[in-house]
Amino acid sequence: MTETSRRTLLTAAALAAPAALAGAAQATPSTQARTGPNGGSGLGKSALITGSSRGIGAATARRLARDGHAVTVNYLTGRDLADQVVRDIEAAGGRAIARQADVADPRAVGRLFDAHDEAFGGVDVVVSNAGIMNVGAFAEMTDDAFDRMMATNVKGTFNVLREAARRTRDGGRIITLGSTIVEMKPAGGGAYTASKAAQGMFAGILAKELGARRISVNAVAPGATDTRLLRQHGDAALAGIPAQTPLGRLGLPEDIADVIAGLCAEGGHWINGQVVFANGGIA
Repeated sequence: MTETSRRTLLTAAALAAPAALAGAAQATPSTQARTGPNGGSGLGKSALITGSSRGIGAATARRLARDGHAVTVNYLTGRDLADQVVRDIEAAGGRAIARQADVADPRAVGRLFDAHDEAFGGVDVVVSNAGIMNVGAFAEMTDDAFDRMMATNVKGTFNVLREAARRTRDGGRIITLGSTIVEMKPAGGGAYTASKAAQGMFAGILAKELGARRISVNAVAPGATDTRLLRQHGDAALAGIPAQTPLGRLGLPEDIADVIAGLCAEGGHWINGQVVFANGGIA
């Protein structure tokens, strides 16, 4: 095979991939904006959010439900917390279910999507939020800590995005959670930073693969946010952050949920394949 022929075949394959994926999910009935109970655009749509029993995930579940999405709240071990998020959503007039799944297990992820589809008839928004944070210098990081974090943050995200690529309805949104740490590169953050840098790569490439189906894919990269994930490392992990942030405080889960909701709204469609930094200006 000549070099010219090889390039022609590779180009044809690359162009064919989005078209092949176009048949993987049903098109949404209409792209006309629909309005939720609080002015949002999610009425008649649904969202699956991993790691949403607390923190940014829980805030995102409540916010998207407020915008009109039916929501699947996913948890690994915090069933009581997930059930409370569901109760909060239902008390506000929304619809939600809670389902357990370890995102590191591809079969569990498949069952999670099955449960969502059975409850709500399909998925329009997928937010891959589940993650863990193990920090430590290279010389001190154990194999177990590294492997568990990569299994959740990298392989787990891949599992969720792969299923989302197969099932998200045309015109939908897929969002994964990165981190501003990729810009700051702090000592002791090597493994965690690498796991979060992968999110931007995933989003940029998947956006190209799903463009023919009008699905926008992005990564949202929070800065230091006041969650259990951060506070588990003690007050020292928070020292000086508000003073370094132009807006003078830690982020709140609701701040990040607002950014995610904006990307999920009708007007967020044109932001695609990007890493959206939401950090109060710290980087």
